[in-house]
Amino acid sequence: MKNREAQLKAFGRLLDIMDDLREKCPWDRKQTLQSLRQLTIEETYELGDAILDNDLEEVKKELGDILLHIVFYAKIGSEKNAFDIADVTNAICEKLITRHPHIYGDVKADNEEEVKKNWEKIKLKEGNKNVLQGVPKSLPALVKATRIQEKVAGVGFDWENPEEVFEKVQEELAEFQEEITAENTLAMEAEFGDVLFSLINYARFLKINPENALEQTNKKFIKRFTYIETKAKELNKSITTLSIAEMNAFWEEAKNKQ
Repeated sequence: MKNREAQLKAFGRLLDIMDDLREKCPWDRKQTLQSLRQLTIEETYELGDAILDNDLEEVKKELGDILLHIVFYAKIGSEKNAFDIADVTNAICEKLITRHPHIYGDVKADNEEEVKKNWEKIKLKEGNKNVLQGVPKSLPALVKATRIQEKVAGVGFDWENPEEVFEKVQEELAEFQEEITAENTLAMEAEFGDVLFSLINYARFLKINPENALEQTNKKFIKRFTYIETKAKELNKSITTLSIAEMNAFWEEAKNKQ
């Protein structure tokens, strides 16, 4: 592992390069906080893909891209005399110290759940008007549901055990089925949302990350369906001409190869 001096030197090198790019490169000079926003979101998703693939070399590269964006935002902030990279770094340091009183203070926290509860209480003391204030509006719905549930659980609004949550899942499924039978489209959508929300809650109790779980299934499906397309090409056929029986046979082959 590199020592701290080497790490700081590497970070200083990145800051120097950022200064050069902002001064000399037409593209970099043109960028704003707003223009970088979508690019940052894309880079974050690319990091997420690398993590799911457990590709550590790619994780390293994507972390570099995100670090570049952080330095870029800080550079723009310094040009506006609003903040610089030192302000950004010191702010997160102070936040971490404040929110870890079991490390830097005299609060006791023996497990992860106690840490989370202390975290939410501290954030309310810091000025958050309500528990859910910190959940970004633009989060994907699945991730947002997870964060909502984690936050309210942090202040004690939670189920006692997984069995209770599973009963809620079954209850929501029954209500969903009732609306399907009644052919009530609007109510069906609402009840389906309740089913998803309850399943996400159940996943939380089972220590399953629902976003990761669903993305793994997405990747698995893509891989198997791509196998069907490959087999169709080997037969000089279009996938649209395959029967459902042929598709299912190739699907089973793909499963057995995994």
